[in-house]
Amino acid sequence: MAMRDLGGDCSPIDAQELHVLAVDDSLVDRKVIERLLKISCCKVTAVESGRRALQYLGLDGDRSSVEFDELKVNLIMTDYSMPEMTGYELLKRIKGSSKLREIPVVIMSSENIMTRIDRCLEEGAEEFLVKPVKLSDVKRLTDFILRGDDDSQRKGSRKRKTREDSCSATCSPSFIGRGDLQLPSKSISPRPLPKHPKVQSTTD
Repeated sequence: MAMRDLGGDCSPIDAQELHVLAVDDSLVDRKVIERLLKISCCKVTAVESGRRALQYLGLDGDRSSVEFDELKVNLIMTDYSMPEMTGYELLKRIKGSSKLREIPVVIMSSENIMTRIDRCLEEGAEEFLVKPVKLSDVKRLTDFILRGDDDSQRKGSRKRKTREDSCSATCSPSFIGRGDLQLPSKSISPRPLPKHPKVQSTTD
């Protein structure tokens, strides 16, 4: 199936490329996220573990800073549940690096566990995606980063869209930002009653 058939609309400008490092121990999930990212006009490097991600990023001492500068990774997307090193542990290593901490990190998980979500967001994760990851989630992330890496914009713009783009108040959101630590309530606030003109009483 051609990329165009799946909604890809890459332009020469986009081809300057957002480089995403995708980390997932599941081959199937890794192929899915890689495909979604490529449809969204991204260059993708996919690795199967947190250790391999650290090796690629140069946090294991195998790469020099000059080599990493040439990589220009714009976004890291990692699964949470992985053997040997979890996505949370990988996140902590990245945010603990003075050279890499500004790279946005998105955590993905098939389990919607609030304590896990809170911990990742508080540690510095940009977003938490509940699997299965959708094309709309990936496009929302990549479009935002392509608009600019201004940190002040990053702290507000995408988080405001999280609730607006969720399916409904009764659905668990698949896209949770640091400003959205609480799940939407299942109750819906009642609409205010319409104002009716006052009827003046008359006396005989």
